[in-house]
Order: sequence, then structure tokens, then C-alpha cells
Amino acid sequence: MQSIPLGATGSFSLVVMPDHLASRFKDLTLPPVLATPVMIMVMENAALNAIKPYLDAGESALGTRVDVRHLAATPAGRRVTGEAKVTNVDGRRIEFSIRATDGARRIGVGTHERMVIQLSSYPERLKAKFG
Repeated sequence: MQSIPLGATGSFSLVVMPDHLASRFKDLTLPPVLATPVMIMVMENAALNAIKPYLDAGESALGTRVDVRHLAATPAGRRVTGEAKVTNVDGRRIEFSIRATDGARRIGVGTHERMVIQLSSYPERLKAKFG
């Protein structure tokens, strides 16, 4: 892993489709708006994109903590963009401020943490854990 600078940024966007709606995940009686887990996925992908240029071949980063507030509803058809900024680097642990928008409106804010891993050692670690 190369040195990851504080302030490094990344983004990720998607257009809200029917499979992204809260009514598909939990209860058909919910309004047809973006599900919170999908918003979090957009934010996590933005964070990973912020650090990808600094990862060596064979490295990636897994999410280890998410603390978000979902501020506003977003209907199908709108583009949601997640943005992330590196706020702290402690060895392999990277912290981010994250937010999501659906155009001019902020729909989510929070913090996120990822841990840089070696992809080659992960299957062995999972095998040792689960047999």
C-alpha cells in the first residue's frame, strides 16, 4: 500500500432503479424511495474509489464501520452520487467523511472506515474461520 493522503476523494453514482427501493427490501407498503442500505453501498463505493489509486496490486479494502444519517427520500429515476474524503489514516485503517446527494439535495451524511487487506490471504483466513 502506498501512502494515502488526507483529503483524497472519490465518488460513485447510480440511477435509482426499482430494485434499489425500500419497498423491495422490507415491506411492500413502504413508499417507493431509495433504501438506506443502497445509499450506504453508494457511499462505501465512493470511499473505495478514493483510495484505489493508492492500493498495490493484490490489495483491496473492506468496510469495517459505517455511521450514517439518511436525510431525505429519493424516488426511482434520480441519480444518486456518493462522495468520500479521507480524514484519517492509521496503518491499514482508513477513515472517511461520506455524503450522498440526488442532484442539488443532500440525502445522506456520515463517517466510514475501511481496512486494507491482501486479497491472496483472504481465502485462507476464511477457510480457517469456517473450516
